Amino acid sequence: MNRFSGKTVLVTGGSSGIGFAAAQAFVAEGARVVITGRDPQALERARTELGSMVLAVRNETGTVAAARELAGAIESAGIRLDAVFLNAGVAKFASLAEADEPLWDLIFDSNVKGVFFQLQALAPLLNQGASIVLNGSINAHIGMPGTAIYAASKAALISFAKTLSAELLPRGARVNVVSPGPVATPLYGKLGLDPDQVAATAESIRAQVPAGRFGESKEIAATVLHLASTESSFIVGTEIIVDGGMSQL
Repeated sequence: MNRFSGKTVLVTGGSSGIGFAAAQAFVAEGARVVITGRDPQALERARTELGSMVLAVRNETGTVAAARELAGAIESAGIRLDAVFLNAGVAKFASLAEADEPLWDLIFDSNVKGVFFQLQALAPLLNQGASIVLNGSINAHIGMPGTAIYAASKAALISFAKTLSAELLPRGARVNVVSPGPVATPLYGKLGLDPDQVAATAESIRAQVPAGRFGESKEIAATVLHLASTESSFIVGTEIIVDGGMSQL
């Protein structure tokens, strides 16, 4: 299939995990892809692996300035966007007793403020009929201990999909959310746990998934591509959950 032949797509956080899998899938279907990331070495590795149809831009989510810098870099390259996957964000957890203001600010700046102002800055660069996909999480729906701040940040994105679709639809653009369940990505190595704790945590989570396994990044990417393509043009302001039944059964 070449659903994205002749189209340009932005994937934030595209140097690893779900973002990289989505970028790969978009390239495979003919898209020119812009990826962003914080780590210049990881970003360059991803760009090299993804090939000549990819432009890599070093950028962090979380501030208005960064959002405007990203939009400026894309505009300076003469690019207009047919689809956007706002995937970059932070996943950190703490109990009610342990959470502090810096953690709150980090998560909400990255996952909520950053996403909102990225979309604000990118809106003038969207082509007619553009699709925006936000990366949510099933944590917005389940009461997992220690995830209150993170879950609230992802719940905000579900609201964004509705309110921002209402604003952008007159321009032909729509916003939806893909909410992954547990996915086997490098994220689980970034939780500040030692290897034994990571393994124990992963097994505990896996046992809660009716499908009996973690998801794969490519499975989330497939849903992102569906939401980004014209075949889903009647899906507006909603959420697709991809979690092996964890939040449903």
